[in-house]
Formats: sequence, structure tokens, C-alpha cells
Amino acid sequence: MADLIKFTKNYDDLSTDKGYQFKFYCDICGNGYLSPFENSKMGVASGILRGIGGLTGGILGRVGEATYDIQRAVGGKAHDEALKRAVEAVKPHFMQCSRCGKWVCKEVCWNTERGLCVECAPKLEQEMAAAQTEATISQMKEKVFKTDYTKDLNVVGKVVAKCPKCGAETKGAKFCPNCGAKLIAEYQCQKCGAKLTDDMKFCPECGRKNPNFKG
Repeated sequence: MADLIKFTKNYDDLSTDKGYQFKFYCDICGNGYLSPFENSKMGVASGILRGIGGLTGGILGRVGEATYDIQRAVGGKAHDEALKRAVEAVKPHFMQCSRCGKWVCKEVCWNTERGLCVECAPKLEQEMAAAQTEATISQMKEKVFKTDYTKDLNVVGKVVAKCPKCGAETKGAKFCPNCGAKLIAEYQCQKCGAKLTDDMKFCPECGRKNPNFKG
């Protein structure tokens, strides 16, 4: 069983009383490879015993169940030999990295050019593509952050959230969407700081023209 010790530690034993099958996984990406199913002679025998026991309704059925339980608990030589054959069947799909010792799949996680796994020797084309994407996202965010999305928005004025007449949500409108009442927002004069409303053409304190006047 020395060959089994050297192989990937990540595998599932899918064997049942009917036969043996195993699924082996790449130590990096987790890709799985299923070994061919092998019928179990003991499983066939126990199945026959169960069938006879079911027909007779007697002791042979219990003998079949006991055989199955023993096989599942101990495994035995047949199970070990089946595991060894399964390893040999799927081994061509894997390579062992001489640097970290991991067994990895050839399709995704093996760098053929470097003779190492992609964790020890990343594929430069993939790393470059990933780096370019990260840089693009970073530059895009920088441009977005520098863009002024509030140049036409009065952030100084007092926003009326609810209509003082009917209590409806205003959603930033100048007139109540429910009753039509005019919603007068308050804000400060950008020159002297006096309170202004949209119906004031000029600031009552300094005379500066109100840029929000829509009269």
C-alpha cells in the first residue's frame, strides 16, 4: 500500500456493499476525479444471501446483513486492493509538486513550463490578466470618486421629507405628489448665510440673487 500513501490525501470513499468506487480531489482547486466502479464479490454474495433470506423470511437474511456490516467496518484486503487500483486509474490526471508536495490536477493547477504547481509557480499569463483587471477596477473607482454627482443638487437647503399639509412622502419633489401643495425648502444664502426659500428672488439680508428662485 506504499503507493497509496504518496497519493493525494483528499478523497472520498464511495464504496458500498455493491462495490468499490473512490473520488480523488486536487489539493489546490478541489477538482474531483471519479475512479471506475468495481463490483464487490462479497457484496454480490451478501446480496444473494439477503435475497434468499427475504424469500424464506429466516436466518439467511440476517447472515447477509452481518456480512455487509463486517465488510463496512473492516474493509479488508479486497477494499484495499480496489483503492490501489483506483489510485492507478486516476493518477494520470495528477502531478505532485516537488516543492510543496501537493498532488494537483494537470488541467488547472499544474504549471507545465515550470514543472511546479501554480501556488509555487503561478502562470504569468493568468497573473497578468488578473493584475490588469484589478488595475482597471481601481482606476475606474478613482475616476468615479473624482466625478461630481452633486453639482446640480442643493445640499445646503432644508429638504422637506413630508408634506406639511397631508403628511405624504415628498421624495424630493417641489410639489406634494399626493395633494399638490407647494413644498418650500429652506437653505442658506451662499454669501451671508441668511435663510432663503425658493420663492425669494433675492436674499433679504445682502441682496444677493437667489440662484434657486424659479418664479
